[in-house]
Amino acid sequence: MALGRYQRFSYTFSELRLIKKILVANRGEIAVRIVRACAEMGITSVAIYSDADRHALHVKKADEAYNLGPDPIGGYLNAHRIVNIAVAAGCDALHPGYGFLSENPLLAEICVKRGIVFIGPSADVIRRMGDKTEARKAMIEAGVPVVPGTEDNIADLEEALAIAEQVGYPVMLKATSGGGGRGIRRCDSKKDLEANYSRVVSEATKAFGSAEVFLEKCIVNPRHIEVQILGDSEGHVIHLFERDCSIQRRHQKLVEIAPSPQLNDKQRNYVCDLAVKAAKAVNYVNAGTVEFLLDADDSFYFMEMNTRLQVEHTITEQITGIDIVQEQISIASGNPLSYRQEHIKMRGFAAQFRINAEDPKNDFLPNFGRITRYYSAGGPGVRTDAAIYTGYVFPPYYDSMCAKLTVWALEWDQLIARSTRALMDLGLHGVKTTKPFHLEILKTPEFRSGKFDTGFVEQHPELVNYSVRRPPADLAAAIAAAIAAHHGL
Repeated sequence: MALGRYQRFSYTFSELRLIKKILVANRGEIAVRIVRACAEMGITSVAIYSDADRHALHVKKADEAYNLGPDPIGGYLNAHRIVNIAVAAGCDALHPGYGFLSENPLLAEICVKRGIVFIGPSADVIRRMGDKTEARKAMIEAGVPVVPGTEDNIADLEEALAIAEQVGYPVMLKATSGGGGRGIRRCDSKKDLEANYSRVVSEATKAFGSAEVFLEKCIVNPRHIEVQILGDSEGHVIHLFERDCSIQRRHQKLVEIAPSPQLNDKQRNYVCDLAVKAAKAVNYVNAGTVEFLLDADDSFYFMEMNTRLQVEHTITEQITGIDIVQEQISIASGNPLSYRQEHIKMRGFAAQFRINAEDPKNDFLPNFGRITRYYSAGGPGVRTDAAIYTGYVFPPYYDSMCAKLTVWALEWDQLIARSTRALMDLGLHGVKTTKPFHLEILKTPEFRSGKFDTGFVEQHPELVNYSVRRPPADLAAAIAAAIAAHHGL
């Protein structure tokens, strides 16, 4: 019995309209991820790289690769040059990944002008949702609950103080164009707000090129719940259930889980329906994420919409079996969604651990250098997304994430056991990483019970008091080095 055009298994890629050649406007593991999706779909992939990335894995994996020059960062942020490369290479489309220019409407606009398909939402939607006050207005109009606060940008400190008195402390002062945890400060009193106002304005100007800020009530230690959505050009929108991103440090996510072990079916249906409503309200096309805060009274509040692929999309893929990147490419090719909502089923739990080159014992200071030895975790339900290899020199210019370890299991207790085993399996030497910190998280009663909020890391300062057991090979190398130094060899 045919189940309709929305079910992926009812047809093959050869029956779809598909883009033929894609430039990946990114680097690292996400570039490798997109290249792999292209390979499975029979699409030619094109990589770009700075001199610092000459030996990067995404360059080795792509069908073609073009140099951006010596600037390790500027090349990846030069929208005109990137699109010029796409045109010169004969690309039909461009995938921005995440970070860099992925939420910059200029890149999407240039693509359209040059006849290149941008694999993401329109420039207008990116611009509107990237402006936090505009996003709040859109959600209010759509009937999606938002955190009490300002409806427009704040004119000055005096206005901020007046609004803070109305909504009550603590409050959050946020950059209107912010993201990634930057340009945001909690203010517990009038004194805090007075001290932080100019700082947030300065941070917003430097990081996002805009001095505009807004203010909202601070939801103390909420749970951070986000919903993955997909929309096509025919106006259909579906959700792929939710992810729990409450384990974070200074607004930076560390561990993500899908589905949230903290929601019941009623809450899950409610927040997922809200996300679909939010996406339809702005005519959203392609993959996106609607983020919410869940307070102690079990009330959901819209926080923001991310108009791109998320770092943590892997866990949604594991519980649904849907390849989100391939679906992005299909939608951008002009095809309708491959699934109806009633066909989306979730199975089990998945967790993603961000393995960052950071030293948790030293305030998570970045720790770049040569990867002396690396082997990924394996076994049932284990997936590793990475762009490193033994001998690779981890450059200091980019994000500190080395790898994403994604673990799936049918039951929550099984997920914890499998995650512990997978983390122990993962071997990454030469730089300090957050791996031992994740192992400590898994031991806590709160995490094991599935009950935690965004204050989890701050509530557990003892997590950094772990001891690292060095493998025999490392000990042997250290002893050999000491003997050589003693004898002057």
